[in-house]
Amino acid sequence: MANSDAVGQLYLDSFGQGRIATITATKLNTSGNAIVALPFLGGGLTKGNSTTTSGDVIIRRITVCNPSGNVSAANISISSTSDGANLVTANTVLSSVTGVVTFQDIAITGGNVLVSGFNSQALFVNVNTVTGNDNTVDIRVYGDVVSF
Repeated sequence: MANSDAVGQLYLDSFGQGRIATITATKLNTSGNAIVALPFLGGGLTKGNSTTTSGDVIIRRITVCNPSGNVSAANISISSTSDGANLVTANTVLSSVTGVVTFQDIAITGGNVLVSGFNSQALFVNVNTVTGNDNTVDIRVYGDVVSF
């Protein structure tokens, strides 16, 4: 007999898009590469000895939201390596993130990006222009889990 709690029996790779990485209340007031790390699935993506034995995710959308104040001067990019290379997004000014209940989706470079756990276990926020204040934002990454 089927269990009425069927969703509880499945993992993220059984669904379409889901939240695959998040950071809450992070500041963008320091410039540099890899200022903020966004670990995939809370660090739960497999890192095997090759790309074929590692977990994979497809990055579909990145949203900056829930600001504690105006961060519209910030300019960020997101990469799959901590050196600022392998960009997932272009440099983006957060011009829409001006206060409470504002957000901005950041375009993914080339449409969608596949990231293997062999190459990276996280995405990294590179801050090109700081906010100049202590306001915070949440950053959420949505996508598909190809395999764990």
